[in-house]
Amino acid sequence: MAEERLVGGYPVIGIRPTIDGRKGPLDVRGSLEEQTMGMAKAAADLFRENLKYSNGEPVKVVIADSTIGRVRESAACAEKFRKEGVDITLTVTPCWCYGSETMDMDPQTIKGVWGLNATERPGAVYLASVLATHAQKGLPAFGIYGHDVQEADDGEIPADVKDMLLRFGRAAVAVASMRGKSYLQIGSICMGIGGSIIDSDFIESYLGMRVESVDEVEIIRRMTEGIYDEEEFQKALAWTKANCKEGFDKNPDWIQKSREEKDKQWEFVVKMMVIIKDLMRGNKKLESKFAEEALGHNAIAAGFQGQRQWTDFYPNCDFAEAMLNTSFDWEGAREPFVLATENDVLNSLGMLFMKLLTNRPQIFADVRTYWSGEAVKRVTGYELEGHAKEANGFIHLINSGAACLDACGEAKDENGNGVIKEWWNVTEADQKAILEATTWNPADNGYFRGGGYSSRFVTRAEMPATMIRLNLVKGLGPVLQIAEGWTISLPEEVSDTLWKRTDYTWPCTWFAPRCDGAEGSAFNTAYEVMRNWGANHGAISYGHIGADLITMCSMLRIPVAMHNVADKDIFRPAAWGAFGTKDREGADFRACQNYGPLYK
Repeated sequence: MAEERLVGGYPVIGIRPTIDGRKGPLDVRGSLEEQTMGMAKAAADLFRENLKYSNGEPVKVVIADSTIGRVRESAACAEKFRKEGVDITLTVTPCWCYGSETMDMDPQTIKGVWGLNATERPGAVYLASVLATHAQKGLPAFGIYGHDVQEADDGEIPADVKDMLLRFGRAAVAVASMRGKSYLQIGSICMGIGGSIIDSDFIESYLGMRVESVDEVEIIRRMTEGIYDEEEFQKALAWTKANCKEGFDKNPDWIQKSREEKDKQWEFVVKMMVIIKDLMRGNKKLESKFAEEALGHNAIAAGFQGQRQWTDFYPNCDFAEAMLNTSFDWEGAREPFVLATENDVLNSLGMLFMKLLTNRPQIFADVRTYWSGEAVKRVTGYELEGHAKEANGFIHLINSGAACLDACGEAKDENGNGVIKEWWNVTEADQKAILEATTWNPADNGYFRGGGYSSRFVTRAEMPATMIRLNLVKGLGPVLQIAEGWTISLPEEVSDTLWKRTDYTWPCTWFAPRCDGAEGSAFNTAYEVMRNWGANHGAISYGHIGADLITMCSMLRIPVAMHNVADKDIFRPAAWGAFGTKDREGADFRACQNYGPLYK
């Protein structure tokens, strides 16, 4: 469906139909063959029909050549899966099986087990037994078991089982998609921001990725020596001139760039984007003259330092950051990249987590200001309504140009609601509406002495959203924070009044987290969310995806330190229950510490 952007392929799900190995005069095994294989085929169809890779193609699913009743068949299945490149396994059964003989023993696969809830055969007994064996052997597995008893001949997957299977599948595909890929930092530490200090051991041990680094001067070298595709650059520049509207210049007259300088800067920032694309993914068109540069860095995510060494002298990277994070460019709709401003690697990885879970473009923003209802009324006279009133305020999400343009919410679903779409659903009409809602304003020449352009829009649509932050804590390791909520729409005059108190030329999103009003809770009000947030940046995705993130983090052994996801939606490996069932947040920390990084 799309370009093969990275080396390493996409993860494969392997289905393992396990069965009672007893033959004998009553042929127990034979009586279960059809039902067992039927479960495997049903699970495979569910995955293929509902899960897609980031390039838009359906996930690949393979099934063992036979049911698995004894260890020889387990070995045959493992050998087939090795050849097929299976990273994720789902074991399914309606009956009792010989657990230690039939279980997946590969320490590198992500494991789930679905035991049928039916009274004719003890699938639940096998499920409990094999999950205990997984825990005993230090191989955590997700247990999937339906709420209601099914008839033995019922071939339908119950809705609650579907939810668990798909949550497991989405998270596992996201985790496995990162293996062997790179994070590319262009530059280094930005203005002393801790998030831009690369911790290679974390990235290698927890995510199975490597760190690649190039100095920002590589951009200039490639510009100077013509190491880019001139044809693509000219196409990109023509598209930019035709579609990217230049906005007002906020700078005093005496430090504004001339028209000639501004035109040259447009050429510069478009060329930057073309080159950063090549640095991340490579470019075969460069092979004939620049074979080494044509290879790229196999980067699934990246960050650009910018401030201050670059931006004090050269145009900023806002155009490249915003457009690469967006779901389209001069090529039309295409898979969004992940490129963080200020080389905030931790926010870039948060964006990557959510992009892989949703296949939607992501927002990078400062978690800048909490506005209480009282403060809003004092400044504007406006009484909060809806989600903002429920949270007694909202948070201003704003940063210099790094958010995907899709965040304006001007793409519409079939009911006319603002939405951020999976990239393959983005139409030409969506692209036009998004570009019409966006201007490109000359950069603040106080912040960015070298100039450049920042995207400017305001999110007017009320959309479900999830904001996260990945933090590293000395002595503890990585932790994730999750806040589900909504982008909110304020009356234009209210929005403008509040927006003008900060930079009025940057993309603006108002966010109200879902709050519980409970005393002492980190989600008592939006103020408590802001007060408990672990860093100055956040990564924001369309949709309420906190439950998927919790499942994903348990696979990566990253504990979740703060979230507002309902208990009923939390799905972690069965072994997590052994670390405590009353305090589930504490149990998550203990389990992650016990098992350690996935790639240790």
